Amino acid sequence: MNKMEIEFNSEVPSEKIRADLYTPEGKGPWPVVVMGGGWCYVKELAQPEYAKYIVRAGVAALVFDYRHCGASDGEPRQHLDPWKQIADYRSAIDAVSYDERFKGILDPERIGVWGISYSGGHSLIVGAIDWRVKCIVSHLPVIDGWYSQMRDHGTVGFREITAFVQEERRLRYLTGKHRTIPHSGDPKKEIVNWPHPETKPVFMKIKETVAPRHEHYSTIASTELLWTYNVHPYLPRILDTPTLMVVAQGDDLTSWEIEIPAFNEIPTTKKKLFVQGKSTHMSVYDNLDHLGIAATEAANWLRQWLIEEK
Repeated sequence: MNKMEIEFNSEVPSEKIRADLYTPEGKGPWPVVVMGGGWCYVKELAQPEYAKYIVRAGVAALVFDYRHCGASDGEPRQHLDPWKQIADYRSAIDAVSYDERFKGILDPERIGVWGISYSGGHSLIVGAIDWRVKCIVSHLPVIDGWYSQMRDHGTVGFREITAFVQEERRLRYLTGKHRTIPHSGDPKKEIVNWPHPETKPVFMKIKETVAPRHEHYSTIASTELLWTYNVHPYLPRILDTPTLMVVAQGDDLTSWEIEIPAFNEIPTTKKKLFVQGKSTHMSVYDNLDHLGIAATEAANWLRQWLIEEK
């Protein structure tokens, strides 16, 4: 793939967003999909592998770091505010739509959004509210942050993390400082956001190889923000935008039992649910065969709606 490193303004011009633009061979303007990552992701984490399939299908891929993470600006670091992340998606769409640097390279009339895990929910929300989005791809989406965390931690574990978050809010008010919480780890030894034993080894492997900017923690305030996050109010607004949702069979991280009913709430008839068997939430990052299945679905969907049926 051809790769161009770029930066553009966020909704706060002093906080720059940095991104990699991958383009197909040949001459544009190409349709483009805007790609943001999930919890604690940076743009080098899994997304370039997905972008390979998308670019082969003839669609450019703009892979960006949210503010507060990776190469982008923003303090405090590792603060994961889903509504600011959604705003960053829209700033990326602004850049594609209005920035003269992309004239003749990217087609502002053919923009898609792609997300995975946390951003799988973001892509649905952005697609619902932004008139410029012509196609949506949502992998393994977080639908209801509070429900998923309650399910993931179980009754006793959720009591512990709730008390932890409540104490952090008190301390943050008194000191003005953010404390942090590990992304994942052993919940028997420490309080973590995502208490699944398979998560940390996968992310550490990726950090050690292709994504050294990944930091395996977030602000504790990020957890509280996650509990306010719910995609449901936006789904009825996806009236005509083609939407693909990819779900891992039996996924108990982002809760497939609420992902599939959420898909059914989307009113457009131009939609597809792909339930990926023999995969898990984490294997679509770590297992290239499993990743390839999901990426092929995404690439085919984007090609269909941004090229063939434009």
